[in-house]
Amino acid sequence: MRTTLLIHCPDQSGIISAVTGHIHARGGNIVYLDQHVDMQAGVFFMRLESDFEGEHSSVQAFREDFENRIARPYAMEWHMFHSGQKPKMAIFVSRYNHCLYDLLSRYHSGELEVEIPFILSNHNDLRSIAGQFDLPFYHLPVTKDTKQEAESRQLALLAEHQVDFIVLARYMQIVTSRIIDVFPNKIINIHHSFLPAFAGAKPYHAAFERGVKIIGATSHYVTEELDAGPIIAQDVTTVSHSHTVKDFIAKGRDLEKIVLSRAVQLHVKRKTMVYNNKTVIFA
Repeated sequence: MRTTLLIHCPDQSGIISAVTGHIHARGGNIVYLDQHVDMQAGVFFMRLESDFEGEHSSVQAFREDFENRIARPYAMEWHMFHSGQKPKMAIFVSRYNHCLYDLLSRYHSGELEVEIPFILSNHNDLRSIAGQFDLPFYHLPVTKDTKQEAESRQLALLAEHQVDFIVLARYMQIVTSRIIDVFPNKIINIHHSFLPAFAGAKPYHAAFERGVKIIGATSHYVTEELDAGPIIAQDVTTVSHSHTVKDFIAKGRDLEKIVLSRAVQLHVKRKTMVYNNKTVIFA
């Protein structure tokens, strides 16, 4: 069984030796190891993949042993995942379909190793896309007066389907602390990278008027502070005076779907670690 171990703790000598020695002594074969030290914060990060022979019960025994012998003495915060379990990813979307189509195409081709229990939207426009991929679609309109009720229904659906994380594939509603607190660092958002210079409903038009030379997209984990969560992935492309607003929008949407899918893949493969509102991303 392949396991992935994510660790962060105060930096000190002997951590790698203690962890790898413990895994080896208990029959694990390490197939990947990467580590990083935040010198300013004095924090050690590590991602490690190992193969274990035996059944799930032996891995559970390893968890308890690791907690007592390694994690506590080194004051570690750690998580262990095992292969064979695809995380359940709920998709929230509004009316733009480019990110949704991209995610579902990758899912359908097997590139994105997740389960998608449902798609949820505050509009009915994209119901047919869910039908194309044979996925349940929930329409939950959101207004100022119904937001509390809508969030209660969202939380019920997420719990019912045992969702592991949420992707906002251009979901044009603010997600409040009611949901964020249940899914800390497990809600992934995507938006253009013009913030804060070009906020508002038509950022590409505003950027065009200013004659910007690059446009970009940012994917991040959602926090209570709007569009200020830990960044997972970003990318840019160049533009010039020869491009129209329509060109800006097309290039921006291409970037949005590429950057979002990249962020989702990093999350699914357990390659992201969050600390102090920023991320450590392992290769």
